[in-house]
Amino acid sequence: MAKSVPSAAQEYDVVIIGSGAAGLTAALNLADRAKVAVLSKGGLSAGSTAWAQGGIAAVLEKGDTFESHVEDTMVAGAGLNDRRAVELVVENAPAAIARLADLGVPFNPGERERFHLTQEGGHSRRRIVHVDDATGWAVQVALERAARAHPNITLVPDRIGVDLITERHLANGDDGARRCHGVYALNRESGQVERFAAPATILATGGASRVYLYSTNPDGATGDGIAMAWRAGCRVSNLEFNQFHPTCLYHPQIKNFLITEAMRGEGGKLRLPDGERFMPRFDAREELAPRDVVARAIDHEMKRLGLEHVLLDVTHLDPDFVVGHFPTIYRRLIELGIDPTKQPIPVVPAAHYTCGGVDIDLAGRTDLPGLYAIGEVSQSGLHGANRMASNSLLECLVFGQAAADDILSSNLLAAPRPDVQPWDESRVTDSDEEIVVTHNWAELRRFMWDYVGIVRTTKRLERAAHRVALLKGEIAEYYANFRVNPNLLELRNLVTVADLIVQSALARKESRGLHYTLDYPGLLPQAVDTILTPDLPETS
Repeated sequence: MAKSVPSAAQEYDVVIIGSGAAGLTAALNLADRAKVAVLSKGGLSAGSTAWAQGGIAAVLEKGDTFESHVEDTMVAGAGLNDRRAVELVVENAPAAIARLADLGVPFNPGERERFHLTQEGGHSRRRIVHVDDATGWAVQVALERAARAHPNITLVPDRIGVDLITERHLANGDDGARRCHGVYALNRESGQVERFAAPATILATGGASRVYLYSTNPDGATGDGIAMAWRAGCRVSNLEFNQFHPTCLYHPQIKNFLITEAMRGEGGKLRLPDGERFMPRFDAREELAPRDVVARAIDHEMKRLGLEHVLLDVTHLDPDFVVGHFPTIYRRLIELGIDPTKQPIPVVPAAHYTCGGVDIDLAGRTDLPGLYAIGEVSQSGLHGANRMASNSLLECLVFGQAAADDILSSNLLAAPRPDVQPWDESRVTDSDEEIVVTHNWAELRRFMWDYVGIVRTTKRLERAAHRVALLKGEIAEYYANFRVNPNLLELRNLVTVADLIVQSALARKESRGLHYTLDYPGLLPQAVDTILTPDLPETS
């Protein structure tokens, strides 16, 4: 079984920050030859992987081709994808699915083929393998089970990353060699900041959709890895591309329950309250158009008619089919007094996926030697200006293995292990004004939703930039004077990511993919990444 959680700072060969599909895949591929620690912000299953309903895309159907999957991904990405990254992920998809099946993921079987395949928006073929409508949970359970059973993997829950350990944090002073040596992480139970040192560190911390007021993501999706990498001197790119899922349940008590893309893939129709379908007016692909098109169409109709929501209708489908294919959604809706076999489901768009992130190469390497980033925290070139449905779990699996392979084939694990300074709390005190954190958190998420949402203007973005600058100053002063706690760390990271999103959005003078601005509605002739470079690594 996996070893018990250490009570003091420990040294490892590899420290992985994040316990979802990306982090656990990397850990399992490393563990036969390396001592690995996997840190999770809360419980091991609390990240976005366990929430994923739809499935994983792979070319498995007779007649489907890698070229078709690549082209569908490139079309959805509005020309901004890195074809090399798309080909890497697509071509390794079938093997990744096979490995998950070998680990015990109970993918739905097909009538004639090994797996049942469904279709989702943007895909030209049925190529989505799934476990009913709870694929992410099944993947998380299987990966966790395998990780717990491996003697070289130490699972460390309830640790939130504070900052990456760089040359500035070495006990013998800055040796001039710019690199990552691990991470400082806050122990939620003890309140102490611990050192996790390693010659190789992998960020697998997920995205930043909680920067918005409405999101389908778990509470922990606060951009921690993006912010930590930026403070350590890494470039970030394409952070203006925030994917808003078209169909989050609209309910007074439930704010982040996702209604899977697959419901539209299986024939669900979007309607106005009077029953009129509206997607045919916006796109020839109707409900199977890419998510950005569908989200903007819903946003347009809600604003045009002053609606609080639209409706997703599956009442024309066979009730047994709906219950059988979407059991998790069906049970939850029934609990809330909605029978989707008899009445349409009220839905609204909500922030769902961060397509930009820490800039990486095809092995997951960042600008900082010794630091890798994989999954939603990264910008690999796979998604371009818009993520296509069910490519995200796939990216975690493929880049998790790619990063592990690169670490094992390099000389990283043979690098000297320097002494790392303890976390310095000599100049801070406990806060007596937590209202500052809660107020700024609420304000940030509200103006990001209002000014940097589905449809943008330069004036709105400039207003957001002004508010971000004020909040950055307030939070930096607060952080410098008071002892860290989880809410403060998340707010610090959120305001950093909000600043990067706004900078990126102001820099893009066109409407491409997920970035739609009324001031620049056209498309520039060449697709170019928005890359931000820190002036100097920030001090902790």
